[in-house]
Amino acid sequence: MIEILLLLLVILMVGLYRKTSTRVAALEKELEAIKVGLLSTQPVSTAAPVAAPATVPAAAAVIATEAVTEEPAVRAEPVPQAEPVAAEAVPEETIAASVAAEDVAAREEAPAPVATTTRTPTPAKPKNRENLESYLGARWPVWVGGVALAFGGIFLVRASIEAGLLGPGARLVLACLFGLVLMAGGEIVRRRAMPQVSDRFSNAMIPGALTAAGAVTLLGAIYAAYGVYEFIGATPAFILLALVSFATIGLSLLHGQALAGLGLLASLLTPALVASEQPNANALFIFLSLTWVAVNAASRFRRWTIVPMLANIGIGLWAIAYTFGANDFDPMPPTLTLIVMIAGTGFFWPGAVYGTDRVAKSGWSGLLGRQPLTITFSVAIMSVLPALAMLVADSVTGIDPYFASAAVIAALAALGASRAYTVWPAMIAAGGAVLNLFVVALLLLDTYVPQPVGNEPLPVVTYATEVGVSLLLGAVFTLLGFAFLKRFRKTEPEFSMIWSVLMSGVPVALATISFLNFGNLGHDWTHGLYGLGLGLVLLAGAEWLFRERDETSEGRIDWAANLVVAGSFAGFTLALHALTNGIVTTILVSVLGFAYVLGMRARPWPALPWMMAAAILIVFGRIAWEPTLIGQNSLGTTPFFNALLPGYGIPTLLAIVTAYLLKDSSDFRIRNLMQALASLASLMTVAVLVRHAMNGGVLDDRVPTLGEQSIYTLLTVGFSGILMTLDFKRPSPVFRWGSMIAGVLATANALSLHVFGLNPYFSGENTGAWPFFNLLLLGYLLPGLAYALVAYYARGRRPMPYVIMLALAGAVLGFLWATLSVRRFWQGENIADWKGFIAAETYTYSVVWLLIGVALLAIGSKLDAKSLRLASAGLVLVAVVKVFLVDMSNLEGILRALSFIGLGAVLIGIGLFYQRILVNKSGEPAAVDSQEPVS
Repeated sequence: MIEILLLLLVILMVGLYRKTSTRVAALEKELEAIKVGLLSTQPVSTAAPVAAPATVPAAAAVIATEAVTEEPAVRAEPVPQAEPVAAEAVPEETIAASVAAEDVAAREEAPAPVATTTRTPTPAKPKNRENLESYLGARWPVWVGGVALAFGGIFLVRASIEAGLLGPGARLVLACLFGLVLMAGGEIVRRRAMPQVSDRFSNAMIPGALTAAGAVTLLGAIYAAYGVYEFIGATPAFILLALVSFATIGLSLLHGQALAGLGLLASLLTPALVASEQPNANALFIFLSLTWVAVNAASRFRRWTIVPMLANIGIGLWAIAYTFGANDFDPMPPTLTLIVMIAGTGFFWPGAVYGTDRVAKSGWSGLLGRQPLTITFSVAIMSVLPALAMLVADSVTGIDPYFASAAVIAALAALGASRAYTVWPAMIAAGGAVLNLFVVALLLLDTYVPQPVGNEPLPVVTYATEVGVSLLLGAVFTLLGFAFLKRFRKTEPEFSMIWSVLMSGVPVALATISFLNFGNLGHDWTHGLYGLGLGLVLLAGAEWLFRERDETSEGRIDWAANLVVAGSFAGFTLALHALTNGIVTTILVSVLGFAYVLGMRARPWPALPWMMAAAILIVFGRIAWEPTLIGQNSLGTTPFFNALLPGYGIPTLLAIVTAYLLKDSSDFRIRNLMQALASLASLMTVAVLVRHAMNGGVLDDRVPTLGEQSIYTLLTVGFSGILMTLDFKRPSPVFRWGSMIAGVLATANALSLHVFGLNPYFSGENTGAWPFFNLLLLGYLLPGLAYALVAYYARGRRPMPYVIMLALAGAVLGFLWATLSVRRFWQGENIADWKGFIAAETYTYSVVWLLIGVALLAIGSKLDAKSLRLASAGLVLVAVVKVFLVDMSNLEGILRALSFIGLGAVLIGIGLFYQRILVNKSGEPAAVDSQEPVS
């Protein structure tokens, strides 16, 4: 078991070394390219003596650097020069000394300068990537050697055990001495190492490998003394392991981030390795807090980001493990440790020092990927997950878990508002706050409440803690949002938009969940006053934000301030839903939106009219949830004059007034949106009132009758004509496209429901006792006339295919009215298909169809409407087919003869009529027979 554990430690060390190697290699590549570029500008003289590398003083490199960066004088006579020596031909120290000596001698012997110029270094070729020999000879031996030394210490102890040479105590002492010797050797090698070696192979340094091997040996020996031989107790073992771990972290300042990772891992595993019969949660999390502080202290000094991320993950996992593993879970210790982690991230490392020498990328992509992403994302996730875990703990002692969870979320939100790079903590904290309350609501609502026995009163269940913590947490987000906007509004516009949403969205979401689960759905003063106060605070905040705008932001949309305005509307809407209900809430929401529109007279805020659009959408949502607004049992049966008239009518009227007020608005988006919403609300209001009146005061999902559907068709066709008229007076894409969409929808209903679905011939519905004023008049003739009028009105104003569609729809409905009226004349009020046909009825169809065809031809000629003439031709063709296929076989005697005689006469008349029309259209005079006069 010990061998496997130590193997994992060594593998982690090697992985961290490998991670660091990539970053260091990139830096070495850049520095080498700069060095070669500077040296290439100084030619090396053949007369200059080349000193041995061992005799070159350390100051030669400095002199060479200064000689390169100065501005040498131009020589009067050229000095003979040899070919430049390649950087790889001689050691770097030799090149630097040669260049320095030659440059100093040239300045001493050169005559007075003729002219002065600045030498521009020529770009050098970048250094080649590290070859295979360097990896195999300089890096891998160090890594493998460190692993081998660690295993050597372990196997030495194991071999002595198997051979029985030494006792347990002596073996442990030797192991500890071996570990100390390795760590001391690492320090000796570090002090005597060549600077070039440490710079070039910083991620494969022999001192770091020796120190890591010594640390692993010491940790193994201490654990064996406790867990295997029981020489020491749990407390001494814990202290010794912690001291070795902290010492390893401290030595990482000298040996690199990989050693820090090893010390961190050892520290996190120490509480798990040292078991106790009476575990102390306070001692555990104090130790974890100290470990986190030690790791981040080293990281702050060396600007590490990987090890702090691992420390955050370790703290979070320990908190989750304690939550689910403790017999009596106390939320206080892990909560305080998580807050220490969050606060340390904000004020210690990365704190305010990170990013002072870095240029942040602008835009949303730069915001979401802003460094240090590894630290901020890990601290956010490892704070929210333990906070959620606290809510589902089985046995809890101490403070309320929801309070502890909310405290962690609030601390994380404070971190998100304190720094410009903490966008992920801010957003994850907001999601965690909503998710926490949602989990609490699910857990509490599933709790069994015992039913009363006999006459006992119902048990009173209150959720004061949950309500109070939820509302307080929402208020914290609002205050943090103002703090962030005051500090970062101008420098962080994208992040300011996020906080403008969070500072209103989070409290409204929390209060809404709390109200729906724990509040009084009738009249809840707590949530109502909270929403009212939130709306007033955000409205005052919007006033402050708009006043604080500088001159450079004129002409641009201040998204942060406008989003705060929207947040104030959300707060007031919450208050209305908590303090009122039913139809009153629906009406007041529209009044609230209209109040924001009237506010445009006092404040030119772009977001104000959009609140009316939001109010109408909320009204639509409430109508979809409860179409009656007051409940089916409370809705009266009086047509039109009932609760539906104010419930639907007042929001619709306010929407129409708003659309009228915005008719000259420079923002075409809200103008078009309000025109569309007002039009849709108007049509919906009339349709609902008709539905209520046609169904005896009942609003349900029953299939409408033909009469009811006919009214809807008339409304839709008339709505199309009204929108067309509005478009002619004040052109608008909403009116233009809305009119055509309404016409298409009406046509689809007519062709599907009037022709087939609700046709009395198929449904068997009674048409009524009156000869003319019956169901057929309402179902076919009136809609057909409406289509004809709208088609005539749209001629030359709408696309021709749309006009033809309307005309054909009207012609089809008129044809059906005439045909079904003939059937009603011969069959009575019920014209169902099961009655069959009689001979006189069949003959009458032919006569009527031909008469309609002739009438359409005459009207089409009078109005010069090609669509009507084509409809006439199609109807006559139907009549011809019917006469030859139906009348010939079904009619007998005089009726058959009259059918064919009438058809022939009509066809001849139509042909003569068409000849005259075509001659008149061609404009050519008719041919006149004449004879030449005889002279």
